[in-house]
Amino acid sequence: MKQVDVGRRLYASSCASCHGASLEGQPNWQRRLATGRLPAPPHDSSGHTWHHPDSVLFGITKLGPAAYPEGHQTDMPAFGKSLSDAEIAAVLAYIKSNWPVEIQRRQSSLNEKR
Repeated sequence: MKQVDVGRRLYASSCASCHGASLEGQPNWQRRLATGRLPAPPHDSSGHTWHHPDSVLFGITKLGPAAYPEGHQTDMPAFGKSLSDAEIAAVLAYIKSNWPVEIQRRQSSLNEKR
């Protein structure tokens, strides 16, 4: 299976319950919950995922709360024990494959600056 197909399958089983089957995120994702945390953001082009380089996206997926600055509260779990690095890369490849070409280019340019 090619990387995006593997990522699609893994996204459906590991990510879609929070980030949505169509990458749409949770409702009102920019409005804090009573807990003070934000709902899961969308991973389509309407969200901010594409504003981050791959290294940040990979770290957040692998490390969950440990990837954020001290004191930052998040419901994002760490997937480093349940997904291999290659599987995390496949999920990110799937997410990025859903973005318009211009968004893909803009996000890719962030990787070049690192």
